[in-house]
Amino acid sequence: MKTIFGTVLLMLVARPGLGQFLEPGFDKKEYAELLKINQKVHLGQEKWPGDTALPLPERYEFVFRAPALAFDNCWDLWVHRDKRQAVIAVRGTVETQASFMANFYAAMVPAKGSLELEKGVKFDYALSENPHAAVHVGWLVSMAYLSKSIGHKLDSCYKAGIKDFILTGHSQGGGITFLLTSYLNSLKKQQKLPGDMRFKTYCSAAPKPGNLFFAYDYEAATAGGWAFNVVNPADWVPDVPFSLQTVDDFTQTNPFSGAKAMIRKQKFPRNMALRHVYRKLSRPSKKAQKNYERYLGRMVAKGVKKQLPGFTLPEYYHSNYYVRTGTTIVLSPDEEYFRIYPHETGKIWKHHFPQNYLYLLESYQH
Repeated sequence: MKTIFGTVLLMLVARPGLGQFLEPGFDKKEYAELLKINQKVHLGQEKWPGDTALPLPERYEFVFRAPALAFDNCWDLWVHRDKRQAVIAVRGTVETQASFMANFYAAMVPAKGSLELEKGVKFDYALSENPHAAVHVGWLVSMAYLSKSIGHKLDSCYKAGIKDFILTGHSQGGGITFLLTSYLNSLKKQQKLPGDMRFKTYCSAAPKPGNLFFAYDYEAATAGGWAFNVVNPADWVPDVPFSLQTVDDFTQTNPFSGAKAMIRKQKFPRNMALRHVYRKLSRPSKKAQKNYERYLGRMVAKGVKKQLPGFTLPEYYHSNYYVRTGTTIVLSPDEEYFRIYPHETGKIWKHHFPQNYLYLLESYQH
């Protein structure tokens, strides 16, 4: 594999006059190629000969597949055939208990902090500088385990002259790719990656990766056409995880922060009536949030410890306010689409596959 990788890179370096060519903005042809790559990383290299759902990419060649880690997560490296550009494609959910566990481990943790992956092995991350920003813990752990091998290949590619990278993932892979994008951009900011290394992101059929404060920072960091979130409205995966907003999820200056003090100043019996209404409105969502954290955090964590015995469980951020993140490209289905792909009870992945997205992409106008 190293020989193939080195040969491809040498071929690229040998081409005169090639510089960075990655451009901002949503590119249909670019995304179509990534859908093909995402299907290949999901199915696995060994199944390519029998895979006829989507053809092989036209512009990219497979170079490297990382070994599966953590929750059966892995990623592929593909290199453009003609120019100095590479694609890092993160695999989505596969049919194993470990893979689904990453999705169900859906408590939130701060978007800046440290994870102890194994005894003495820490992963420091800064996906946002906002202390109120929080992200999905399962996908953060997945990204943390993948980051080491990704970092090695980024370094190898850069030394060979590749400075442009597309980050992509479909489904769970898209959820992880949101966090990978923020992580790599933070490394650039800290000068731990070269300043002229560029990243462009296509999250495809991706779930919601974090809360509103994370989304704000992600969108600011990738503004100008450098990151996209592509969704099919008939697909349920972009709807998850469960989102719940409480009075504690608002920005610091808000009418609810001083509600209790304001109510106390009211005269009797008005203060009693307002207190009753406030509790009726605020308590159910807070109770629900605690239940989500209990079941999707502490209870699922028991299985996480069996899967990752050396992993130290982190402290959770007390929120489940998941939101849609990034510049969203909506591939709207029409009557013809539903004629070909009708709703079918029990077939929950009916509208989720790359071929569904590729079909809708053909008629997308922008």
